[in-house]
Amino acid sequence: MSENKERLQKVIANSGVTSRRKAEDMIVSGRVKVNNKVVTELGTKVSKQDSVAVDDIVIEKEQPVYYIINKPRQTLSSVQDDKDRQVVTDYLSPYIEQRVYPVGRLDYDTTGVLLLTNDGDLTNKLIHPKYGVDKVYVAKVKGIFDKKDLTQLKKGVEHEGERLKAVKARIIEIDKRKNVSKVELVLHQGKNRQVKRMFESLGYSVEKLRRERFGTLTLGNLQPGEYRELTPHEVKQLADLTNQNVK
Repeated sequence: MSENKERLQKVIANSGVTSRRKAEDMIVSGRVKVNNKVVTELGTKVSKQDSVAVDDIVIEKEQPVYYIINKPRQTLSSVQDDKDRQVVTDYLSPYIEQRVYPVGRLDYDTTGVLLLTNDGDLTNKLIHPKYGVDKVYVAKVKGIFDKKDLTQLKKGVEHEGERLKAVKARIIEIDKRKNVSKVELVLHQGKNRQVKRMFESLGYSVEKLRRERFGTLTLGNLQPGEYRELTPHEVKQLADLTNQNVK
């Protein structure tokens, strides 16, 4: 009977070291060893008996954990920063044993729902556009937004060689006296600074940006910087969502 094997990048991601995409980069760049031999082939499969090391540190499979945090402003969606700026894991690391990583990124000054986990497989599904997981943002922009702008956001805009588009868009509020608008966007993509770039391409500057929902997750009563562990039911909802929406 042949032994069950899994792709090397999946094993690394499931260990909590990093995401599957970054694990692939590590393999290609020669940072991964299997049974003390450098492996650079992405198709490599390993069994539970194989020894896998990243940067010469043998990985061990961690129990998956899942946390939601209300990301504050002036905080990086990262685990470390070479400029010593605040990172989102600073809020959790003194209190939890496991290494966790943000699922996707929110800009430095963007607030709201952020998931942190060591489950690389779920992370990959939640951030990949083909799984159709909603990321819902509310932006406060300078200027009076109108219906043709909404249509353009859903049709898509070109910015720096990338096609950026919203799945849905609607105007929440317009304040003509202050010359500002609040607009809700639903995205499946997760490009760098995507929301701000989309508005900038239409001539609007974003004054505030908040992610209200990620998949099935909302903040509830969490204040900026506060976090909590997900319930088993919430984790199952996220997993079910990726299975239902795969395109």
